Amino acid sequence: MLAFRHRGSVILTGVVVFSVVAAIGARPDAPPQSVADRPWIGYSGTLDSSRYVPGSQITRENVGRLEVAWTYPYADTISTPVVAHGLVYGRGRNGALVALDARTGAEVWVRENMQGMTSRGINYWESADGSDRRLLFAMQDYLQAIDARTGALIKSFGQDGAVDLREGLGRDASQIGRIQSGTPGQVFENLLILGSATGEAYMSPPGHIRAYDVVTGREVWQFHTIPHPGEFGYETWPPEAYRYVGGANAWGELTVDPARGIVFVPTGSPTYDYYGADRHGANLFGTSLVALDARTGKRLWHFQLVHHDLWDFDTSSAPQLTTIRHGGTTRDVVALAGKTGFLYVFDRETGEPIWPIEERPVPVSGMPGEKSWPTQPFPTDPPPFSRQTFSEDDITPYANITPEERAAFRARVRGARNLGMFTPIDFVDTVHLPGSNGGALFGTTAAEPDRGIVYVIGQDNPGILRLLRPGEGRGGPAASPGQQVYQRDCQVCHGPARVGTENGPSLVDVTTRLDEAAIRATMTGGRGRMPAFPHLTDEDMAAVIAYLAIPAAGAGRGRAAGPAPVFPPGPAVGTGGARARTGAAGPGRGAVIRYPEGVPDTPRYVINEYGTIGVRMKPPYTTITKYDLNIPAIVWQVGLGDDPELAEMGMTGTGMTQMRNGAVVTDTGLYFASGGDNKIRAYDTTSGAVVWTGHYGGTFRGAPILYAIGGRQYLLVPAAGNRLPAGNQRAPHGTPPGPLGYVAFALPQ
Repeated sequence: MLAFRHRGSVILTGVVVFSVVAAIGARPDAPPQSVADRPWIGYSGTLDSSRYVPGSQITRENVGRLEVAWTYPYADTISTPVVAHGLVYGRGRNGALVALDARTGAEVWVRENMQGMTSRGINYWESADGSDRRLLFAMQDYLQAIDARTGALIKSFGQDGAVDLREGLGRDASQIGRIQSGTPGQVFENLLILGSATGEAYMSPPGHIRAYDVVTGREVWQFHTIPHPGEFGYETWPPEAYRYVGGANAWGELTVDPARGIVFVPTGSPTYDYYGADRHGANLFGTSLVALDARTGKRLWHFQLVHHDLWDFDTSSAPQLTTIRHGGTTRDVVALAGKTGFLYVFDRETGEPIWPIEERPVPVSGMPGEKSWPTQPFPTDPPPFSRQTFSEDDITPYANITPEERAAFRARVRGARNLGMFTPIDFVDTVHLPGSNGGALFGTTAAEPDRGIVYVIGQDNPGILRLLRPGEGRGGPAASPGQQVYQRDCQVCHGPARVGTENGPSLVDVTTRLDEAAIRATMTGGRGRMPAFPHLTDEDMAAVIAYLAIPAAGAGRGRAAGPAPVFPPGPAVGTGGARARTGAAGPGRGAVIRYPEGVPDTPRYVINEYGTIGVRMKPPYTTITKYDLNIPAIVWQVGLGDDPELAEMGMTGTGMTQMRNGAVVTDTGLYFASGGDNKIRAYDTTSGAVVWTGHYGGTFRGAPILYAIGGRQYLLVPAAGNRLPAGNQRAPHGTPPGPLGYVAFALPQ
């Protein structure tokens, strides 16, 4: 075990205890007490997004007795299910939407051919008398509703069963190539409050927040994250920016305080993420926490975490609501963990920072036309949960590379521009930390609402980035037409070398695994978590397919496709959604969209890669941090999961890389989380020690949930993938075979 001091708090890394910690006098073998039925509604279980479960049947004393109660072997890898009235609603059967018996996992109904649905989960709503129960989701940019009892489409919702999410944003809908978020929204009263995923290209659509009537599909309110003339924040942009700047969207989790009727919205950076010459100003409400009246969309308060964001420091983790003792009084607060590695804490009603947040000078950009913001906010408390500096001394000594490769990488880090985490990206190599995929991301926070306790899963994922001029390759000759399309539309998810990232699979050898027609159909219609790209022309698709056919450097490091499973027939109740996108729909995603008349053209520089450097920092790579905000201090910090290569060397608690997994907390002192290494662990919330480990056969990419029915509590894990995230390609060390799909653990009956 490694221990070190951090601002007066002891941080523990690598704490592993593979035995049940029993309280004095407790009987671990005693039959579990019955527990009241408890649903899991929405991505995080409740409106407050706390992932906190009171009245838990599973305790520190009996967690070691957990066993597999049932499995459903066809679940989607990253979709987090919801549970209501004895049914588990999730993904499976080649992208189908399924309803399962919550006690057994048996199929109740199956709606086939639902590719393109909201990837991380769905929303549930029911009327006050329970007669109307609905599942709400987006599919290929259409908001839709399904009868939760039968799986039938609700045709009275929207226009013939669908609401086009591309409409009503003040842009040409035919030029919007993507808008639906991969994360479900929040249902408050009779409203579905939604964010969006706008894409990250120049001229992407704006990320306005919208609320829809769950019965009719009518838009009830819209909040402009890129303000229009006369609105608060309009002066923080160029006058015409609302007509062409995109992003500033909420693609992660929303949180609602139901007692106050406030929705807390974390927003991302404006586009383009790393160059802002066409968006001079602070750029409200980009990279901000915005508190809105959940019934009207009126802004109550806001705090901008990053001014004029040039680092893709999106906020996407769920704002956590908790109550603390501060200054001799009780205060209800909201805490937001950012990609910056900071935890920002505010008064829930006023937005006043609980502890000072200082505006400090930061490096100035040298990019032509850029006007970077001279200062950025730095919280003085609590301490950060992720590392915020990176030098050659921080390079892991365990990387499996030659001495020559190590020396070259050290030289690259040493020679890069490195003036702190707010160093603007330039034409030269620039160190970027915690990184585009670092800090806190969606699904990574939880809280104990009444005790001032917040948990954060944080990542240290440094990058070395530089900006490229249009058509410039990554240090070589000008990119081919196919490579240009790939860099613009594909690289963000599949990586610069095509070997995959946590956002998407490897495309190495894809042209040998799929024929051209299948690849074209996937690009134009989308599949699974991949959005549709209907704006691509025949020439674009031919060019990118030709580029994908070129053998990639490092081929073989990507995730293997594996044999296609054959699923047995089931009780299908229908197929497809209410509407699907077909045919070309304009240029979209900024490919050929021009600035409005009177707005000068700006060079469209792009980054050379998406926050990956190939060699890691010293472990731990991913951590769980427990904060006590009554102090405020870090109580403990442990590595999440075991890197397989380091596990073979006898090291534990090192954390896996690129984790975006959720967690669940109980009032009985347990914190459940998966480390991405085919194991789910229960941590003692007092010490951070592991008190139970469960095994499964797939890659865990969703979030665990806890629900109860019939007096029994179930820990449900979405574990359907058969591969580790990109960069963790080796088989987990010492992991026995385990079940795939949705895996439900429970105490013996």
